[in-house]
Amino acid sequence: MDSTKFTEPTGQLVSIANGTEFAFVPNPLPSHWEPTGQLIRLWVEAREVLGELRGTGRTLPDHALLTRPLRQREALRSSSLEGTYATPAELLAYEKDPRDPHSSKDPANAWREVFNYQTALETGQKLVEDGYPFSEWFIRQLHEILLKGVRGDDKSPGQIRQDQVYIGVEHRFTPPPHEHLQVLIGQLERDMKEEADIDPLIRSFMVHYQLETIHPFRDGNGRVGRLLLALMIYKGCELGSPWLYLSEYFERYKDEYIDNLFNVSAQNKWDEWIGFCLKATIKTGQETITRINRLLDLKHSYEDRIKSHDGRDRLVHLIPYLMSSPVIRYEDLRRELKVSYPTARADMDALIKMGIVQELMKTKSPKLYYATEIFKIAYLDDDN
Repeated sequence: MDSTKFTEPTGQLVSIANGTEFAFVPNPLPSHWEPTGQLIRLWVEAREVLGELRGTGRTLPDHALLTRPLRQREALRSSSLEGTYATPAELLAYEKDPRDPHSSKDPANAWREVFNYQTALETGQKLVEDGYPFSEWFIRQLHEILLKGVRGDDKSPGQIRQDQVYIGVEHRFTPPPHEHLQVLIGQLERDMKEEADIDPLIRSFMVHYQLETIHPFRDGNGRVGRLLLALMIYKGCELGSPWLYLSEYFERYKDEYIDNLFNVSAQNKWDEWIGFCLKATIKTGQETITRINRLLDLKHSYEDRIKSHDGRDRLVHLIPYLMSSPVIRYEDLRRELKVSYPTARADMDALIKMGIVQELMKTKSPKLYYATEIFKIAYLDDDN
C-alpha cells in the first residue's frame, strides 16, 4: 500500500511485514456530522425520496408481494460486484431445485452464493424485526449464512480473520492487522448501538465505510457490508420493508465506489463518500418507486385478463404467488390452487394463452414456466 497517498488520514498507518509494508487502522466514527453546501440539497432530496418510498409501500396490500423480487435483484447485483455472476433465470430455477455443486467449475457454485445472499437478507430482516440490535454477533450471523457451503476451504463462515488480508491489485489498500480487529469491531458495535448526533441515513453510510475498512473476514466483506447497509437503512429510516438496495448503483459506478471508500481513509473525504451515497439513494429510490408502481399496475392487468377469461376466475388467487415468485411448475400451481394435476395443466395452458406465463427454459423435468412481464420489471434493466 502506497503510504504517500495518505495525506490526511482518518486513522493510523502501522507497519507490517517486518516493516516493509503499511496497513491502515481507522479511527472511531465521528459522533457528530452535518451536511453542508451541496450535500444539504442532496440530503433533503434523499429524505424526500425515502418519504415517497415509505408512502408507496403503504399502498401495498401485502409487502411480501414485492419485497422478494427486490431482494433477489439485490442479491444478483451485490454478488456480481464481487465477480460472482448468475442470471435471474438461473437464480429462480435454482430456488426451485437447490443442489450442491459437483465440482469447482459447476455453475451451481455461483447460484449457491447468490441464493445465500438472498437468504442472509431474509434472515437479517427477521432479526431486525425481532428486535436484535446491530452488533458483532449480528454481522457474524449474516456472514455465516452468506458463506455456507460455497467454494473454497478457507472462507471461515462467521469467523473473524486471524491473518493479514490485502485488497486490490498490488495491495492498493491494506486493512488492519488481525490483532487490532477485536478492538475495532468492539468500537464499531458501540457506534452502531449508540444514538449519535447524525442522521440515520448518513450514519448507515459511515458504518458501511467502517466495516469495509476494518475488513473483519477473510472473504465476503463487501457483500456483508452491503447487507448491513440495506438493513440499517430499513431500520433507521423506518421503511415499511427493506425497499432500498444500493448495490446496483455501486456496481454501475464501481470505480467511483471503490475510490470514495479509499479516499475517506487516505484524505478524510467524508463529504465525497456521503455525497456519492446520497446520489445512490436518490437514483435507486426513484427507480424502486417506479418499479413498485409498474408491478402494481401489472397486478391489476393480470386480474383483468383472468376475469375476462371464462371459467378461470380461480387463477386470480395465483397472482400473489407469481408476484413474489415468478417461476412456477405444475406442482406449484396444483398446490396453490388445490386442484388436480390435469386441472393444473389446463390452468397453465390458460395462463400461457393470456400472455401471463411462458416456458422458462428447456428442462427435462419438471417444466418451468415464468411470468415474463414480472420478470422483466423486477429483474432486468429498464433499457432491456
